[in-house]
Amino acid sequence: MVAAKNSKKRQAPTKLESQPKRRSTEKEIPDTKSTEKKRSRPVTHRFPIVEESDSDLGDEGSGDWEDVDDGGQGDDAMDDEPLLDEDAMDVEGESKPPKDPNAARESHKAQKALLEQRKAAKPHSTLLTDAKRVWSLARQKNIPSAERQKHVQDLMNVIRGKVKEIVFKHDASRIVQTIVKWGRQKERDEIALELKGKYRDLIQNKYSKFLVSKLIRLCPTHRASILQEFQSNILRLLLHREATSVLADAFELYANAYERTFLLRDFYGKEALLFGMTQGSDEDKERAKKGLAGLLEGANDEKKKRMLSAVKENLLLVFNNPDKGAVTHAVVHRVFWEYLAAISTLPDEAEQEKLRREMFESCQDVLAEMVHTKDGSRIVREFIAQGTAKDRKQILKVLKPHIERMCIDDEAQLVLFTALDVIDDTKLLSKSLISEVTTSANNIYTKPQGLRALTYLLAPRTKRHLMPSQIASLEETDPIRAKTSKKDAESRVEEVRKFASEALIEWIAKSGEAVLREPRGSLVVTEIMLYADGDKSQATQTLLQALASPYPSPSPSSQHIIDLAWSSRTIKTLLQGGHYNKKTQLIDYTSAWNAKDFAIAFIKAVPKEVVVAMCTEGERNGAFVVATLCETITGAGNGESEGDEERKKLKSWFGKKERNAVRDGSGRGKDLLLEKLVLL
Repeated sequence: MVAAKNSKKRQAPTKLESQPKRRSTEKEIPDTKSTEKKRSRPVTHRFPIVEESDSDLGDEGSGDWEDVDDGGQGDDAMDDEPLLDEDAMDVEGESKPPKDPNAARESHKAQKALLEQRKAAKPHSTLLTDAKRVWSLARQKNIPSAERQKHVQDLMNVIRGKVKEIVFKHDASRIVQTIVKWGRQKERDEIALELKGKYRDLIQNKYSKFLVSKLIRLCPTHRASILQEFQSNILRLLLHREATSVLADAFELYANAYERTFLLRDFYGKEALLFGMTQGSDEDKERAKKGLAGLLEGANDEKKKRMLSAVKENLLLVFNNPDKGAVTHAVVHRVFWEYLAAISTLPDEAEQEKLRREMFESCQDVLAEMVHTKDGSRIVREFIAQGTAKDRKQILKVLKPHIERMCIDDEAQLVLFTALDVIDDTKLLSKSLISEVTTSANNIYTKPQGLRALTYLLAPRTKRHLMPSQIASLEETDPIRAKTSKKDAESRVEEVRKFASEALIEWIAKSGEAVLREPRGSLVVTEIMLYADGDKSQATQTLLQALASPYPSPSPSSQHIIDLAWSSRTIKTLLQGGHYNKKTQLIDYTSAWNAKDFAIAFIKAVPKEVVVAMCTEGERNGAFVVATLCETITGAGNGESEGDEERKKLKSWFGKKERNAVRDGSGRGKDLLLEKLVLL
């Protein structure tokens, strides 16, 4: 009996367990109105950096603030929770009736009264209480815009004139952010004016820094004055844990050319700050937009040395504190690139090399933190082009763990391309770079950057895959390569292609069908089959086996390869022997690919019923492919007996019945196919 009573006693829920879980009444509706730009991330960061954004400000019921789940009731939200009396628990954790049934209730009342006294003693307690009440209404996402604006106006009326005094509190900071986010431009500008003179302190606060970031983004008329308040403290703020990300976002995402100069001036030294970049005339502004180059215009050698020395000293301060995170920011990379460009204009080449060497030695271990920005990528490419064989080996050693991430980054991949263009030691390239790219092929080929990374190994600087601006950027290091690299450019390209070919061909032989089904994958297949060196017979069979499957596809969820426009275009390109050149209106044949052998293998591997069905049923993409097949099998022989048997076999497949079926069809390419069938 005692055991049974104890069993029942254990099953009885405690007071806390019996209470239903409190849930937010707000609906989780994504904010589609604001498309906030995101700053580029270093390739060294394996996972996205989690920073507080609009969704973390209590607007969606998330965050680390006690008010986010209670609808804005603040500290009062927890006052109604029942307290568990510790005296009611025995040694074994079993609950038992308290000695005094009213003890817990009285204790709760006393705690609540004490809490109310403490809150009332705080400054602006009444204002914050009123503001939280209105804020809980204004921050909702499932209300009409007109109703929200009414709540925002009421909220603004509550805190007007007191913003500067309450904004440093983490709860009040979120209230002000709600006004900036949902309010009209009038309210945003009013808050920006009221906080004038406090931005340097706000940016260093754990909570109010997000308000500053929002004002920089949403108040363009006040952006210059906000950034101007950070002058003389930029370096210290960049090395500050809270402020650094706000300055980085302002420079990279929101500021225009002139506004960026406010964030760059401190790097140029006190002399430049006092005399070289004064505000005022339009001429001064235009000169300021040129950055360090504008300061050095017309300066004597002594002044140039002083300014360059100041820039160097400030950059070293950043590089010597890599744990602060400033080394990853575009603002630092811009100054660094301006410095390297400036020392290249010095008359003494020995002095240039000395200054460049000092900077390389100070930052060589953090180069991977810089490749994700335009200026940072250009810096690393400059070091690769200018460096010795030992320097280049060291750079590849630093970059090697991050090559897969670099392959899918627009700016970082240009560093890899420059390394392929200028490094003479192709065996080192094979071990440190090429092998890393080829082994990552299956992970990167579906992305546009990955497509470029793979095809650059075989066909560098081709306009088919690289934009003119990217090619122009890569060509900037060509004059330096002519001085620092000894190997002929063509022989280097051939060696790189040779090292990359085997792994890429094996990849197509293993996964060719899956790769061919992807739009970008089909482009990769085309380049590998046309330009890679080595035996491609197994890769060819893999592609043709996909074509030989029954047509139309018996599976409604998976189209036949020939019905995919990009895949059929790849097969057609392989059958014609190369890419069609619009300028010359001819085919650009390659020595690494034999179109006739592919045509012969095509006829041997793909059954008659499939080939005929391609031309008479379905999407009719096959009509163009078979027309090209006819042209290749008849024209490539040039009187030789090779392929004659396959030509006769193909001709027998298209008898009178099949040709009539093609003629009577409504598919595209039927006239071209009938014209080519006559050649058989």
